[in-house]
Amino acid sequence: MQHQPPFGFSPYRLFSREEWARLRNDTPMTITPRDLEHLSGIIEELSMEEVEQIYLPLSRLLNLYVQAAQELHGVSQKFLGNRDGKIPFVLGIAGSVAVGKSTTARVLRALLARWPDHPRVDLVTTDGFLHPNAELERRGIMHRKGFPESFNTSRLLRFLAEVKSGKELTEAPVYSHFHYDIIPDESLKIERPDILIVEGLNVLQPARLPKNGDAVPYVSDFFDFSLYIDADPAICENWYIARFLRLRETAFRDPDAYFHRYTDLNDHDARSRAREIWRTINLKNLTENILPTRRRADLILKKAADHRIESVSLRKL
Repeated sequence: MQHQPPFGFSPYRLFSREEWARLRNDTPMTITPRDLEHLSGIIEELSMEEVEQIYLPLSRLLNLYVQAAQELHGVSQKFLGNRDGKIPFVLGIAGSVAVGKSTTARVLRALLARWPDHPRVDLVTTDGFLHPNAELERRGIMHRKGFPESFNTSRLLRFLAEVKSGKELTEAPVYSHFHYDIIPDESLKIERPDILIVEGLNVLQPARLPKNGDAVPYVSDFFDFSLYIDADPAICENWYIARFLRLRETAFRDPDAYFHRYTDLNDHDARSRAREIWRTINLKNLTENILPTRRRADLILKKAADHRIESVSLRKL
């Protein structure tokens, strides 16, 4: 249930699934059923209906935002007498563990790259900006991995500043979910894309404001548009457990996998261990740090237990 503020005004306009779907207009379908096999998540199987009713209208909206941002940048450059060319449009995607952020990011990347005005779309996850496990262990916060203090925020801010400055080549560190750690000496090269999608848990987290009024950058300061993928925490818990059990039967079976030790658990114990991890780490992070940032997003996608988007909230201009 979405609670209304006591003064009866919401900064969002709420759309039902059917209302949102009509905003597609004549936006063409540019992906195929075969594409969905690569875009779907571990436990979230995308349908063409979901793309048609939710993601095509969203890609149309974002395309309009990109065009407007490019026009505004051109006006600003004319005023300043600069000719730096186009600056990447940065889209932020936030939400809980297991809520489907990565799936949304992949779908939007595929759709946005098929618009003629911005064919180059890159995707970066903030997992790459986590401190390495050795550093988390040294600081005694391995049990808080994914919490704001576990990220190298200064490095993430430098990366985004370089992207937004129009730097020709910027590099982001790479994270391996298989090894559950940063991959040393490996980087993702970002070469001045038209659109950069930044997906992560705490990307809408505000910085603590200094009392002296000095400027403090937020990660979200670099976003031109932001999404929050929303679902009831109890639903997210079920999805996390389902994903854990699926990985236990697949990736975890490799002896080199970080979570390989869980393959020896029986189904009951594996489910109990997944629930313990969720409630002591992921739920705590969600309630303390992630969920409070929901209302900082420009658009909120509310998901039902079957992974379908049931409503869309768009911030009013």
